[in-house]
Amino acid sequence: MKKIEAPTLEEAYEIAARELSCSITELSYEVIQRPSNGLMGMFKKSAIIVAECNRIETKSQDADVVLKSVETIVAEEIIEEVLTSRDREISPQEKRGEDDEPKKRIKNRLNKALIEQDDAVNDSFYTTNSVDTEDQEVVDDETPTIKRPENNNLELAEEIEAKLSELLSYSCLDIDTVEVDVVDDTALIFIDGNDAALLIGKEGYRYNALSYMLFNWLHGKYDLYIKLEVAQFITTQQEMIKNHIKPVIEYVNENGRGKTRPLDGILVQIALEQLRAEFPNKYVAIKTGRDGRKFVIINEFNNKNHA
Repeated sequence: MKKIEAPTLEEAYEIAARELSCSITELSYEVIQRPSNGLMGMFKKSAIIVAECNRIETKSQDADVVLKSVETIVAEEIIEEVLTSRDREISPQEKRGEDDEPKKRIKNRLNKALIEQDDAVNDSFYTTNSVDTEDQEVVDDETPTIKRPENNNLELAEEIEAKLSELLSYSCLDIDTVEVDVVDDTALIFIDGNDAALLIGKEGYRYNALSYMLFNWLHGKYDLYIKLEVAQFITTQQEMIKNHIKPVIEYVNENGRGKTRPLDGILVQIALEQLRAEFPNKYVAIKTGRDGRKFVIINEFNNKNHA
C-alpha cells in the first residue's frame, strides 16, 4: 500500500494510479483525510489516501504472503499516525464540514428539518382549531362551503390570486387553497392546506412576516391593504382576544378608561377592532410603551391626551 497526498481526492487517485502503474478502476484505497479549505486560508488540509493496486500478478504464494504482511504493517502504522495527527488538528466544526453533499440532498435535508421542527406547532394548531361536533355533523374530507364576499374588482382579484398561487408553489409546503377577493381598498386573502400551520409558525411569527411581505407588495403595486387568513388562524386569535379583553371591558365600564396588556403582532390589531366595536363613543387607539411593545388604550375623547 502507498500513502498519497494531494490537494484533492481526484488528484490523489491519479497520482496513486500513476505510481502503482495501474488504472484508477484497479485501485483499492482508503481515504485517510479529506481536503479542507480551512478558515480564511488557515488550517488548510490536503487529501491523503492509502492505496494499492488490485491487479493479479503471477508471484509465488510465499512471496505474496510476505509482501501482504509487510504492506499490512506499514498501512496500519501510516493510518494510525495520520489519524492521530488529524484528531489533534481538526476542530469539530471542520469535521462536520468535511463531507460535501450534492445540493439536492442538502435542500431535502433542510426541508425535512424545517417540517420536523414545526411538527409540534402543526399538531397544536389543528388541536386548537378542532370544531365542536356536538350539535353538528362534520365530514373530514369535505370542505365546507363558505360564502365569499362580492368582488369590487374581479380581474384584479384573479391576477393577485394567480401570482400568489405561483409564489407558494415554489415552497416545500402542501398548500391547496389560495383565494383572493378585492373589496373596496382591501385584498381579502385566504390560504389553506395540509401544511398551512407551518405558514403561521410559533406564536404567529411566520404569519406576521408573510403579512408584511404581502402588504409591501400589494400596497406598493396596487395601493391595497390586506386581510390575511391562514386556515382558521385569525378566527382562533379573535376568540382568544375576545376572552382576553372581557375583564378590560368590565374595568372600562366601571372606571371609564383602561388598557390591555402588551400584545404582539396581529393580536394588537384584533384587540383594537374589537374594542372599537365595543366602545364606539370612546377614544380607542394603539400606543407604544417605553419597551417598544404595543397595547390598546380606551379613554374618553376629551381626555385622550392624558392617557
